[in-house]
Amino acid sequence: MNGLNRDILRLALPSIVSNITVPLLGLCDVAIMGHVGGATSIGAISVGSMIFNVMYWLFAFLRMGSSGLAAQAYGAQRSGDAAAILWRGLMVGVVIGVAIVVMQWPLQQLTFWLMRPTADVAQLCLPYYYIGIWGAPAVLGQFALTGWLVGMQNTRVPMLIAIGQNVVNIGLSLLLVVGFHWGVKGVATGTLVAQWLAFAACPLLLWRRYGSLLRANWPSRSQLMNGLGPFFRLNLDIFLRTVCLVSVNLWFTSAGAAQGALTLAANTLLMQFFMIYSYLTDGFAFAGEALSGRYMGAGNGTMLRLTVRRLFGWGLAVALIFTVAYAVGGPLLLQLLTTDAQVIAEALRYLPWAVAIPLAGMAAFVWDGIYIGTTKSRGMLLSCFWAALIFFALWLLLSDSMGNHALWLALVSYLAMRGWVQTVLWRKEEVYE
Repeated sequence: MNGLNRDILRLALPSIVSNITVPLLGLCDVAIMGHVGGATSIGAISVGSMIFNVMYWLFAFLRMGSSGLAAQAYGAQRSGDAAAILWRGLMVGVVIGVAIVVMQWPLQQLTFWLMRPTADVAQLCLPYYYIGIWGAPAVLGQFALTGWLVGMQNTRVPMLIAIGQNVVNIGLSLLLVVGFHWGVKGVATGTLVAQWLAFAACPLLLWRRYGSLLRANWPSRSQLMNGLGPFFRLNLDIFLRTVCLVSVNLWFTSAGAAQGALTLAANTLLMQFFMIYSYLTDGFAFAGEALSGRYMGAGNGTMLRLTVRRLFGWGLAVALIFTVAYAVGGPLLLQLLTTDAQVIAEALRYLPWAVAIPLAGMAAFVWDGIYIGTTKSRGMLLSCFWAALIFFALWLLLSDSMGNHALWLALVSYLAMRGWVQTVLWRKEEVYE
């Protein structure tokens, strides 16, 4: 194995470990409620999780922008710029998080109106929302920290933080739900406590590794404020791209919820397949962010081109493994998630769509990492925009005749379209020339 492959795996494997804890946490939450509750409890967890995903995804530029900018500063050996990127991202993330907490009631009204959960699901979802909302400053602050660390070619610290956070989360949720019978409130409380403990641990780990760099390059107030304009201009495309992505995910959950608690529960279980694959593949996307940004910052077009090729080789291998695993083991995974026979039977009707997701989405995930690292945010926006149009067009045209199958067809087509558009744009722009 040559040096570039070693660098990819050195960055990807810790990211895979930390990323996979996120869907495993989702699996645990769904499994807990699937065994102690039923379709309504599973639906409440699905809607509540999607609400926070919507909120946090809209500010994903805090992680993505920090990663690409830090990677290029690292490659160009501009330590002063790297330090300013960290503090600026942290400041913006915490301020936005506090604003979300302050605006929690109107945000709840808006998201429930958009997602249209049934009355029984909404009743269980409300306490989940009003507990979980207090974690917003910690989550968004951690976005900026994680992105900066990835850009600095360090995925080990984010891995340690993610493992610790999710161990606490799973353990506390089990204790509160199974031991104290708190139900959905227990899941939300476990998540909230784990988020703040992880955010509190970040400065300690960060200072231990980068204390000398940060002390030597402490930015002034004017440096932080003067950089806000370029920071937001650069990340506007990422924000708008995320709006397209969130619209698709929000509509997917909303359209499933409108078809009843049983369909919503089945879609929730199958989306765990998507989440497991996407978070694992994002490990290679994170490696792409770090390495492509590094080589672009250093002006090394040859290594940038080679990095793209190697990342796609790894991405295809992972997609093939997951396709086979889901085709063979999908029914067993559904049985592990819930004992509700009706929900399992409903999910099996749409299982082939979940099997198709890895190959359909591979290119989109890999390109995202490369585009983030090279800060080619306009290409990410265009790919998500056209893919979202395809998603909504297919749903509107086919929903009456195909029902929930149309929803899954639209999702798979959306993923494939994103990858295709990004491929065309990359070749057209000749980024590494």
